[in-house]
Amino acid sequence: MHLFVFGYGYSASRFVESLDKSSVTVEAVTVRSRDKASSVAAHGLKPVVFDGERPGDGIAGALYRATHILVSAPPGHKAPDGARVGGANARSGDPVLRWYFDEIAHGSPNLQWIGYLSTVGVYGDHDGGWVDEETELRPQSDRSKARVEAENAWIELGKTRQVPVAIIRLSGIYGPGRNGFVNLREGTAKRLVKPGQVFNRIHVEDIAGATGLLAEKRLGGIFNVTDDEPAPPQDVVLHAAEMVGAEPPAETDFATADLSPMARSFYGENKRVSNKKIKEAGYTFRYPTYREGLQSVKGDFGKG
Repeated sequence: MHLFVFGYGYSASRFVESLDKSSVTVEAVTVRSRDKASSVAAHGLKPVVFDGERPGDGIAGALYRATHILVSAPPGHKAPDGARVGGANARSGDPVLRWYFDEIAHGSPNLQWIGYLSTVGVYGDHDGGWVDEETELRPQSDRSKARVEAENAWIELGKTRQVPVAIIRLSGIYGPGRNGFVNLREGTAKRLVKPGQVFNRIHVEDIAGATGLLAEKRLGGIFNVTDDEPAPPQDVVLHAAEMVGAEPPAETDFATADLSPMARSFYGENKRVSNKKIKEAGYTFRYPTYREGLQSVKGDFGKG
């Protein structure tokens, strides 16, 4: 495997860290700033700065050598004048397709697989019902609508290039340094109560593991990568507090809570997301529910 990563953030970096470097060459990873590039280079990787506004130096050459591409860069604004895109790619606002559609669709002679990290937000609201990869998409927010367009654009690119494209839809991401214990420790945890509301979650280690399986098997298609147990958010906060003997925050009625428009929009989407398909592909979850996942990061409560 010769891997190129667009968007070396929390999830993509854990995937790269999980790889067997004796059999995988990481050609390059993109970051948005020179400061981040210096930090990444210190860990032995080859970072290139790419902010989506213009091409990045060295990307085309690394893409030419790639057998696998992982895309973790979210869609942004519409393509600027001069961007080399057309049709669905221009509408998607996807920064990678905006500048590198030609290199990926018609270059990269050894390309074997593309993975695109998306979100279960594309399903929108289903009144707490179960959804799977065949469920009708009802994106509500602009960011979710942009994700649907980007997913479709990547699927079309895969057809053009004749390589499998895995659309990996993720639920609420948590893991080391990003979890309920950190929120409890910093005093930012909330127990918002909206009757009937549930969310799925996914541990970053399971994102890495499921993505690794799809990449290794070169599987294409749409896959929900999410845990087994959608649960009310206030229950998860309470469980975390009980695990470390912390005083849980008081319950707050969602209807009267002081929330940002983005935070409030998350509660407008209520669904239970099935992970049956990724299991049938051969993946076994390391942290099937938030209970096992929280246990793995319990030590974060004492840090700081």
